[in-house]
Amino acid sequence: MGGAQHPQVGRISMSGTNNAALDTAVTQLTTALNNANSTISTTSNVNLVDFYIGLGLAVSSSIFIGSSFIIKKKALIKLANTEDIGKRASEGGYGYLKEWLWWMGVITMGAGEACNFAAYAFAPASLVTPLGALSVLVTAILSSKLLKERLNLLGKIGCAVCLLGSTSIVIHSPKVEEVTSMVDLASKMKDAVFILYVIVILVITLFVIIYVAPRYGRSNILVYISVCSLIGSFSVISVKGLGLAIKETISGSQQFTNTLTWFWLIAVIACVSVQLIYLNKSLDIYNTSMVTPIYYVFFTTFVIAASSILYKEWACLGASDVIGNVIGFLTTIIGIFLMQLFRDVEIPLRRFQSLMHNQSMSINQMDIMNSTTCLVDYGNPKVHIANGGVTQNGYTRHVNHGSVDEHNRTNHTVIYS
Repeated sequence: MGGAQHPQVGRISMSGTNNAALDTAVTQLTTALNNANSTISTTSNVNLVDFYIGLGLAVSSSIFIGSSFIIKKKALIKLANTEDIGKRASEGGYGYLKEWLWWMGVITMGAGEACNFAAYAFAPASLVTPLGALSVLVTAILSSKLLKERLNLLGKIGCAVCLLGSTSIVIHSPKVEEVTSMVDLASKMKDAVFILYVIVILVITLFVIIYVAPRYGRSNILVYISVCSLIGSFSVISVKGLGLAIKETISGSQQFTNTLTWFWLIAVIACVSVQLIYLNKSLDIYNTSMVTPIYYVFFTTFVIAASSILYKEWACLGASDVIGNVIGFLTTIIGIFLMQLFRDVEIPLRRFQSLMHNQSMSINQMDIMNSTTCLVDYGNPKVHIANGGVTQNGYTRHVNHGSVDEHNRTNHTVIYS
């Protein structure tokens, strides 16, 4: 009997050993999962912090840039009032370089671009660039105060619509960056689609500058704005690349020895210089209320296209977020055009109330006329139609645009036989 008990004791011992090993494995797996979840949570929190930092910088940028449009426009107006026409930007002159007010506008725009620069380092370009609509809102408000341009009821509605569109973009924009290092960026730049995009944009821009601009620049507002927008798409992706290099350098990975960093720096300087020249030409010839919304639409469209091709920002978005972004962008465009293109149309709120009241009165008067016509038909009165009116026993009605004019009224009562 004693010998028969030994195998059972051995099984229990081995079973206990296996259970202990299994418990240890489960504990290790649980710990690993918790650590992974903690890492994911930490990474998500860091991404959200970066996202909100970029959002705040983008809003600040819009305020500075919107103000710079007004300041530079004031300087160009001052220059246009001088006798020397050759100094004007539209005539190829550079007289604005001697205006301190213009330089203040450049400094203000520089502050806005600096915030923009930092925003691109923290948040996706497909979020930062569409929020430039807020600069249009700032421009509309300041131009109504400083340039004596109107902001009527439709303009105010446009401001509200613009804010709604911007909110939709913020909600549905990507929260995670696809390109997180200069190594990733260098790899993305070798993509055939991006290289084709660069070649096409350069060819179109050179064609517009050399052939189209000298012939149609003063008669078509899209010429100068198209140059600004096409080159602007390069400036944004260059700024984002340079911002990524600076961000990595601050984190401890030196990037100023990287040739790609200096390439982005030169690209930023060249692109921004071209943008300033052609934006000045456009502002000097055309009204700010026309330049601002059209420039926003063209510029934002090309930037979103360029950043989507190079940085793959929309790759992580679902269908609902893509649709939300598109709808938000289109809503913002509608708001901008309401705010800018109809600002010179005088439509106060009292006018709407008056139109509604008159329309209601006209409907009531037409109902009365229809009822009277029915009574005339049934009662077979003595009716004589002449001179566009209905005469009954000296009582004449003339219908004009829904109102009733009564004259030659010899009898206040219509008598039917």
